[in-house]
Amino acid sequence: MAVIDDLTGELSRLPGIGRKTALRLTYYLLKRPPEEIQRLARVLEAVAEQVRPCSECGNLSEHDPCAFCANPRRDPSAICVVEEAADIGAIERTGQYHGRYHVLGGRLSPLEGINPEDLNIAALLRRLGNGSVVREVIVATNPSVEGEATALYLQKLIGPLGVRVTRLARGLPVGGDLEYADGVTIAEALAGRREL
Repeated sequence: MAVIDDLTGELSRLPGIGRKTALRLTYYLLKRPPEEIQRLARVLEAVAEQVRPCSECGNLSEHDPCAFCANPRRDPSAICVVEEAADIGAIERTGQYHGRYHVLGGRLSPLEGINPEDLNIAALLRRLGNGSVVREVIVATNPSVEGEATALYLQKLIGPLGVRVTRLARGLPVGGDLEYADGVTIAEALAGRREL
């Protein structure tokens, strides 16, 4: 049972996976043919060996530079700053953004011991240095206290460089009801209102 307990323990360390779900996944895997389990193990091993942060933007990729940085069709004058590499997918699914990205690797959170030097901010500032073609930095951090603090910190650093700093709009989701929205969301929607 030690191996089963080890696998359950490792699975329970994944975000959103509690001990019960980890145990269910473990027993699910044990019911699968051995070649399926071995294929999963090979894929996990390959990810560990081959995926690294892009040296330019910090996105996780098998290639350096990543596909976004290497694509000459992407607009080099705009950089969208996200907290984690997984956030890029959400923005790409819209089909509305065609610039480059920059992954911070987290957000400021002094209570958790995450300070500016723990994030990929120095590389962002290098990308905005002398001779840069970047005209706009879009801060796409999460609308949390930590995300807001990170956005404000970045604005204070980038603003003096003469680069336009914008923030994703916030407010009511499409299909949402005012009746169920919290006060902060309604206030943000009011502040960000636009003409029809």
